[in-house]
Amino acid sequence: MQIEISSSAFVHEGYIPQKYTCDGANVSPPLSWKNLPQGTKSIAIINDDPDAPMGTWVHWIIYNIPAISNGLPENIKPMEKLSDGTLQGKNSWGKIGYGGPCPPSGTHRYFFKIYALDTVLDLKSGATKDELLRAMKGHILAEGEFYGKYSRKK
Repeated sequence: MQIEISSSAFVHEGYIPQKYTCDGANVSPPLSWKNLPQGTKSIAIINDDPDAPMGTWVHWIIYNIPAISNGLPENIKPMEKLSDGTLQGKNSWGKIGYGGPCPPSGTHRYFFKIYALDTVLDLKSGATKDELLRAMKGHILAEGEFYGKYSRKK
Protein backbone atom coordinates (compact mmCIF):
# COMPACT_ATOMS: atom_id res chain seq x y z
CA MET A 1 0.00 0.00 0.00
CA GLN A 2 1.29 3.42 -0.97
CA ILE A 3 0.68 6.57 1.07
CA GLU A 4 0.07 9.65 -1.07
CA ILE A 5 2.07 12.61 0.27
CA SER A 6 2.06 16.06 -1.30
CA SER A 7 2.45 19.76 -0.64
CA SER A 8 0.20 22.65 -1.64
CA ALA A 9 3.39 24.72 -2.05
CA PHE A 10 4.92 22.75 -4.96
CA VAL A 11 4.21 19.76 -7.19
CA HIS A 12 6.03 16.44 -7.24
CA GLU A 13 9.34 16.87 -9.09
CA GLY A 14 8.70 20.62 -9.27
CA TYR A 15 10.77 23.45 -7.86
CA ILE A 16 10.51 24.28 -4.17
CA PRO A 17 9.64 27.95 -3.66
CA GLN A 18 12.45 30.06 -2.19
CA LYS A 19 10.37 30.71 0.94
CA TYR A 20 11.09 27.15 2.13
CA THR A 21 14.87 27.38 1.60
CA CYS A 22 17.94 28.97 3.18
CA ASP A 23 17.57 31.78 0.63
CA GLY A 24 14.10 32.61 1.94
CA ALA A 25 12.28 32.33 5.27
CA ASN A 26 13.60 28.76 5.76
CA VAL A 27 10.22 27.51 7.02
CA SER A 28 8.86 24.00 6.57
CA PRO A 29 6.40 23.56 3.71
CA PRO A 30 2.81 22.45 4.27
CA LEU A 31 2.37 18.71 3.75
CA SER A 32 -0.71 16.54 3.38
CA TRP A 33 -1.24 12.83 3.01
CA LYS A 34 -3.91 10.21 2.45
CA ASN A 35 -4.29 6.43 2.24
CA LEU A 36 -2.96 5.57 5.70
CA PRO A 37 -3.59 1.88 6.35
CA GLN A 38 -5.80 0.59 9.14
CA GLY A 39 -3.80 0.00 12.30
CA THR A 40 -1.67 3.13 11.88
CA LYS A 41 -0.72 4.41 15.37
CA SER A 42 1.74 7.15 14.34
CA ILE A 43 3.41 8.75 11.34
CA ALA A 44 7.05 9.65 10.71
CA ILE A 45 8.58 11.85 8.00
CA ILE A 46 12.18 12.08 6.83
CA ASN A 47 13.18 14.92 4.51
CA ASP A 48 16.61 14.48 2.93
CA ASP A 49 18.80 15.35 -0.04
CA PRO A 50 20.57 12.38 -1.69
CA ASP A 51 22.43 14.71 -4.07
CA ALA A 52 24.55 16.40 -1.38
CA PRO A 53 28.31 16.17 -2.07
CA MET A 54 29.10 14.72 1.37
CA GLY A 55 26.42 12.01 1.10
CA THR A 56 22.71 12.20 1.93
CA TRP A 57 21.95 15.38 3.89
CA VAL A 58 19.07 15.25 6.37
CA HIS A 59 16.87 18.35 6.40
CA TRP A 60 14.07 17.26 8.74
CA ILE A 61 13.12 14.39 11.03
CA ILE A 62 9.60 14.46 12.52
CA TYR A 63 7.87 11.49 14.14
CA ASN A 64 5.13 10.29 16.49
CA ILE A 65 2.73 12.43 14.47
CA PRO A 66 -0.75 11.31 15.61
CA ALA A 67 -2.41 8.83 13.24
CA ILE A 68 -5.52 11.03 13.06
CA SER A 69 -3.48 13.73 11.32
CA ASN A 70 -3.80 14.21 7.57
CA GLY A 71 -1.02 16.77 7.23
CA LEU A 72 1.31 19.35 8.71
CA PRO A 73 0.86 23.10 8.40
CA GLU A 74 3.53 25.40 7.02
CA ASN A 75 6.22 26.65 9.41
CA ILE A 76 6.47 23.94 12.08
CA LYS A 77 8.54 25.63 14.78
CA PRO A 78 11.96 24.13 15.62
CA MET A 79 10.96 22.66 18.98
CA GLU A 80 11.55 19.19 20.33
CA LYS A 81 7.90 18.43 21.14
CA LEU A 82 4.76 19.89 19.57
CA SER A 83 1.51 20.33 21.50
CA ASP A 84 0.00 17.13 20.00
CA GLY A 85 2.98 15.00 21.10
CA THR A 86 4.76 15.05 17.73
CA LEU A 87 8.55 14.94 18.19
CA GLN A 88 11.29 16.38 16.01
CA GLY A 89 14.76 15.02 15.52
CA LYS A 90 18.12 16.46 14.57
CA ASN A 91 18.96 17.40 11.02
CA SER A 92 22.46 17.21 9.48
CA TRP A 93 23.25 20.67 10.86
CA GLY A 94 22.79 19.16 14.34
CA LYS A 95 19.67 21.26 14.99
CA ILE A 96 16.13 20.33 15.95
CA GLY A 97 13.49 20.86 13.28
CA TYR A 98 13.43 21.80 9.64
CA GLY A 99 16.38 23.18 7.69
CA GLY A 100 15.51 24.10 4.13
CA PRO A 101 17.28 23.36 0.87
CA CYS A 102 20.64 25.11 0.54
CA PRO A 103 22.64 23.30 -2.15
CA PRO A 104 26.26 24.42 -2.61
CA SER A 105 25.89 24.06 -6.40
CA GLY A 106 23.62 22.57 -9.03
CA THR A 107 20.06 21.36 -8.68
CA HIS A 108 19.33 18.96 -5.82
CA ARG A 109 16.32 16.76 -5.06
CA TYR A 110 14.65 16.99 -1.65
CA PHE A 111 12.68 13.88 -0.74
CA PHE A 112 9.82 13.84 1.75
CA LYS A 113 9.39 10.22 2.86
CA ILE A 114 6.38 9.29 4.96
CA TYR A 115 5.94 6.16 7.07
CA ALA A 116 2.76 4.80 8.67
CA LEU A 117 3.73 2.90 11.82
CA ASP A 118 1.90 0.32 13.92
CA THR A 119 3.20 1.91 17.13
CA VAL A 120 4.07 5.19 18.79
CA LEU A 121 7.85 5.09 18.93
CA ASP A 122 9.64 4.89 22.26
CA LEU A 123 12.19 7.41 21.09
CA LYS A 124 13.15 10.70 22.72
CA SER A 125 13.09 13.95 20.78
CA GLY A 126 16.31 14.87 19.01
CA ALA A 127 16.74 11.48 17.33
CA THR A 128 18.91 11.21 14.23
CA LYS A 129 17.75 9.66 10.97
CA ASP A 130 19.64 6.44 11.76
CA GLU A 131 18.06 6.23 15.22
CA LEU A 132 14.61 6.78 13.74
CA LEU A 133 15.15 4.16 11.03
CA ARG A 134 16.28 1.62 13.68
CA ALA A 135 13.26 2.38 15.87
CA MET A 136 10.85 2.03 12.91
CA LYS A 137 12.25 -1.34 11.83
CA GLY A 138 9.49 -3.95 11.89
CA HIS A 139 6.79 -1.31 12.47
CA ILE A 140 6.26 0.15 8.98
CA LEU A 141 2.77 -0.58 7.63
CA ALA A 142 3.07 1.59 4.52
CA GLU A 143 5.18 4.37 3.09
CA GLY A 144 5.26 6.96 0.35
CA GLU A 145 7.42 9.77 -0.95
CA PHE A 146 7.57 12.77 -3.20
CA TYR A 147 10.28 15.26 -3.94
CA GLY A 148 10.91 18.81 -4.97
CA LYS A 149 14.00 20.35 -6.53
CA TYR A 150 15.97 23.46 -5.73
CA SER A 151 19.00 25.28 -7.09
CA ARG A 152 20.40 28.54 -5.77
CA LYS A 153 20.54 31.63 -7.93
CA LYS A 154 24.08 32.97 -8.36
